Amino acid sequence: MRDPYLYDDAPVLKNKLGIKNQEILDSAEADYVVYRLKEIALNKLPGDYHTEHFFRMHEYIFQDLFDWAGQSRNIAIYKEEDVLGGQSIEYSDPFDIVTDVRHVLSDMRNKEWKSMGTKEAAKEFSDSLAKLWKIHPFREGNTRTTVTFCCQFIDEHVFIINRELFEKNARYVRTSLVAYNAYFSDGSNFSKKEYLEKIVFDSLSS
Repeated sequence: MRDPYLYDDAPVLKNKLGIKNQEILDSAEADYVVYRLKEIALNKLPGDYHTEHFFRMHEYIFQDLFDWAGQSRNIAIYKEEDVLGGQSIEYSDPFDIVTDVRHVLSDMRNKEWKSMGTKEAAKEFSDSLAKLWKIHPFREGNTRTTVTFCCQFIDEHVFIINRELFEKNARYVRTSLVAYNAYFSDGSNFSKKEYLEKIVFDSLSS
């Protein structure tokens, strides 16, 4: 099945800029996204950290690029990961996305953050972040949206997080999210949680 998010004559995501060259789109996307992320860092996106708030976060970050910003994907996705030998994380089925997001965010909001020490908070935050990321609600922009949303959340719940560690180690963060979620429906489990928990602990301690 052809990906409806791509142009018919180029393997590039349809975008508001009409760009059909991947390198040019990547460059433009980086510029626009950095600008929007700086805006959010200076002025938090208001909301109650429910599902709608999460989807509005994606819409805000990618509003300059995609007509479908803020909308859940309507196709299944498979992303080969080098650290998994070419296997993909099992992301949520399109029909389950909203329900899965609602469940993870409800659990995140209901945790007793104020009673936690830094070590416990790092583990709980890592778990919420990783579970929300594993849903992969959007066709593009899942890591940036999820990390930004969760960092804003924890900033408002006692702990101040050093976002620069995430920004400067973006590749490590994504790889650690893959490692955290390396468990599969056939029962195999290669999950390594310590990588994500380490950078989260460091970011909460600095």
